[in-house]
Formats: sequence, C-alpha cells, structure tokens
Amino acid sequence: MTTPPALLDVTLTPAEAVAALERVLLDGLDPETGPARTGLPVPAGELLLMPAADRRYAGVKIAGVARDNPARGLPRITGSYLLLDGPTLRPLALLDGAALTALRTPAVTALALDRLADPAAAHLVLFGTGPQAYGHLAALRAIRPLTAVTVVGRRAAPAEELAAHARGLGLDARTGSPEDVRRADLVVCCTTARTPLFDGRLVPDHAAVAAVGSHEPDAREVDGELVRRSALYVEARAAARREAGDLLLAGAGEGSLANLSELMTGRAVVPQNRPRFFKSVGMAWQDLAVAAAQYEQPATAT
Repeated sequence: MTTPPALLDVTLTPAEAVAALERVLLDGLDPETGPARTGLPVPAGELLLMPAADRRYAGVKIAGVARDNPARGLPRITGSYLLLDGPTLRPLALLDGAALTALRTPAVTALALDRLADPAAAHLVLFGTGPQAYGHLAALRAIRPLTAVTVVGRRAAPAEELAAHARGLGLDARTGSPEDVRRADLVVCCTTARTPLFDGRLVPDHAAVAAVGSHEPDAREVDGELVRRSALYVEARAAARREAGDLLLAGAGEGSLANLSELMTGRAVVPQNRPRFFKSVGMAWQDLAVAAAQYEQPATAT
C-alpha cells in the first residue's frame, strides 16, 4: 500500500525561498529547459498544470485562476502541489498551491531585483493590493534596505490597508498614483491589468522594475517605452517567447533578453545608466525548488 503524502504547511520565510531558488540556479539548473505550462480554459477561468523534476524530486502544481473569486471573498489563485521522490516517484508531500505561489513568485522577483537594483535602492512603488503585493513587500524587505513604500491600487480602501500594513513594519508608507514612479528606486507590478499601468518615460534611469501579474501574450503591465529604454531580464527566454506579453507586445527580440541563470552567475550585463526590467511569468522549476526546501524542514509536516 502506498503511504499517503504528508500534508505540509508553507512556512518558509521569504529569505529561505530566495535562497532555495538561488541554490538550484547556482547548482547548474538551466531555466531554458523547463517544461511549458499547460493551460486549460474552464467555465470559472483557467486550470494550469505545471510539472518539473530533478534528480532528487519531482512535482506538479495544479492551479486554478478563478476570475470571480475575489468578489466572493475567495482567493483568485487556488490549487495544490504534489511533491514526489525523484528516483521512485513515490508521493512525499502535498502543499497548498496558492500559498506556495504566494511565496515563490515574490521570491523570484526578489532574487532578480537583488542583482538589478541600485545598492542604495530604498523607495518601492508597488502596484497591486492583493496577496502578491503583500508577498512582494515581505520578500523585498528581506533583501533590500527599504525605507519607503508607495502603494498604487485601483481602489482606495485596499491600497490604504496595504500602506497601513507597511507602516506597521516601520516603513514610511502612503498611497499614491502612477506618476509616483518618477521617484522610485524599485517598481513592482503585481496586478491583473491587461494594459500598461504607468508611463514608462517617467521611470528614472537608476530604477529596477519587475512585472509579474500576467502570463499571457496579449496582456501587459508596462508599456513599450519602458521596454525599449531598459536592459531586459526574464526567467527563461523560451518561457518569455510563449507568455510574456509585456515584452512581446513591445516587439522585444529574444536576443535582447538575459535569463535568471545568466544573471545569477554574472554572465548577464547589468548597466547602471538605464532602467533594468525583469519580466516574470512563473515556471514549474521554481515551485519544485521551494516545495523541496519546505519538505526538507521536517518539523512542518502535519
């Protein structure tokens, strides 16, 4: 009889998740070989299937993107993650897929921006007010000496709630408008927007920008002006070619993109005289890296 998988809470800190991602890249993982995400339209939205494997572990995330859930008071992202033993493919652990996504996506952004940000970067302009916005604030605080946060949201009340949360962390935080990117050291976009959130001409040359809100070729959070001005970085060129609307709609050529492995190992150039833009669509190897790190903390098993 097969032993049922352990149920694991997602308790890694943002810093631990960042370290897990960095470790697999420095150990030689090539993100260009990562399997493509499978998406299936369903009446409620979309089902996503994301498998990955290495020598020690395999795993698969089944995620739902339910567009009407926020109006019901439910998370927009749902799902589960099944972690398997690599050599035998025995089920080892089952994790909350939404919690895993809420941790690993900001960790990927933090990993990239830690390399791309100006060393003195202290002011974050944060677009979005959902779980990813809170997760990105936590992850960026783990790797950057943030002192100020400007929250830009579609609705005033959630934006003020996030700003109040940031003030509770000791940050100088307020709500603002898209024009506040003029003063930004870091800009992070984690929204459901399908059209640009701000004028890319306003972003200072010293700033680093990340967009994580979409994985569709016809949706974007930043405009072509920012893309044309910026040095460009992605998780993998192959994934960006399929899903990174921010880059595809701006006509960015694949040859202009550096991937995360190149950024981590120093093979990618990071200029300081123009913005640096990181576009993330989410990849299965990231879920596997963080889920495996969680599994290797046995005290979390229940």
